[in-house]
Amino acid sequence: MEIGLVHYLIVGAALFTLGVLGIFINRKNVIVILMSIELILLAINVNFVAFSIFTNTIAGQVFALLVLTVAAAESAIGLAIMVVYFRNRGTLAVEDVNLMKG
Repeated sequence: MEIGLVHYLIVGAALFTLGVLGIFINRKNVIVILMSIELILLAINVNFVAFSIFTNTIAGQVFALLVLTVAAAESAIGLAIMVVYFRNRGTLAVEDVNLMKG
């Protein structure tokens, strides 16, 4: 049995579904929300690489590397925001984020 494009798309869809469910089910923990966003970006990267290999081009792989770079920057900035928020409030509760407006 050969691993084809459909198998990669199924793995990507499963990762994407886990990421979306992680965001909607757990709305109280900021770290879990950020990890779910990373899962969604990983699913997109799997699809980019799979289509890149299927079409014999390198564009999808290059774009996947760019998405990984942006995801790393997003994680670093998200972690910095969480540290500042924890220092100000003493908690990482998502419900209290609206208090930071203004």
